[in-house]
Amino acid sequence: METNFANRLVSARKMAGLSLQGLSDLLGNVVTKQSLNKYELGKMMPDSEFVISLSHALKVPVDYFYSEPSVEIQFKNIDFRKYSTKISNAEEETIQEKAKDIFERYFELEQIVNLPDEAQFFQYPYIISTPDEAEAAAKALREEWNLGYDPIPDVVEMLEDKGYKVVEIDAVDSFDGFKADVGPHKVIVLRKTDETQDIVRKRFTAIHELAHHALIFSENLTQKEEEKLCHTFASALLYPEDMARKELHQNRFHFYERELLLIKERWGLSFSAIFSRAYQLGIINANVYKHINIGYRSRRYHIPNNEPGRYRSKEKPLRMERLVYFGLGKELLSINEAAYFADTTSWKLRSNLNQLV
Repeated sequence: METNFANRLVSARKMAGLSLQGLSDLLGNVVTKQSLNKYELGKMMPDSEFVISLSHALKVPVDYFYSEPSVEIQFKNIDFRKYSTKISNAEEETIQEKAKDIFERYFELEQIVNLPDEAQFFQYPYIISTPDEAEAAAKALREEWNLGYDPIPDVVEMLEDKGYKVVEIDAVDSFDGFKADVGPHKVIVLRKTDETQDIVRKRFTAIHELAHHALIFSENLTQKEEEKLCHTFASALLYPEDMARKELHQNRFHFYERELLLIKERWGLSFSAIFSRAYQLGIINANVYKHINIGYRSRRYHIPNNEPGRYRSKEKPLRMERLVYFGLGKELLSINEAAYFADTTSWKLRSNLNQLV
């Protein structure tokens, strides 16, 4: 009991993004960080009244500290995509703990429901070292998954259909996503968005993380070069070369906002990704690309959610939620168990239930 409580306390504190001193301060310094450290090492157990205080401070139910996950989550081959600022070690730790908490419930739920889903992971067999090779990999994926030349309506839904485990978490703006392996599972974690936010970057990030899962990069590449090739792969998958050349034509000197809006709303790419795609394909040269980006930034379109236009897609992971309702429908889960897996309260879950048959 002491060991399990200790581990759960560590996880809850890290999910809250707190140091031992930070948690002590949040609790009004009624307990020292040294005492908290003893709780986390399993050397001491708090009384029930203090556990309630911890529950309120860390925003987890009391049961969280005593529950023992049936699945242990160990992330391997983890790769983060970062935005414009560096993620601190503490922020990275918080992100991983939040993701582990979700995947503990996700994989336990899968064991209970036991649906025979077969993954169709894409694995490109050749080593990638150039943009042309990344482009070829994107074409191979479209062919293997029978995507044709059409826009991908919902990237997250596509990945879930192929067996990738995708979840989203609340996180700092400097975090976009990461990929990792958990046993035989390939997982992708994205920053949560709401209806007011532009989701084109989220689509791009999901494909970027897919690239880290699916591609083998030359050992001679730097991390920055590898990231650029993931960008190339994502752009090529979202906006196929044949369609991009057909719509953008050749030797461009200008783009007009209305034209960019039409492309964005059809293909789900940001303006900046469209510029980059045009540059990748030689439709604009380096000088034009530079001046277009200067104009883009002068209009402050590079600021998140400032760019005009919205791509109409949810880009929300839904498979775990569907499994919860499937488990309820098959009477494999009680309301309380379903609420636990859905990370909500029983009364909130009941309010969403409207049994038809």
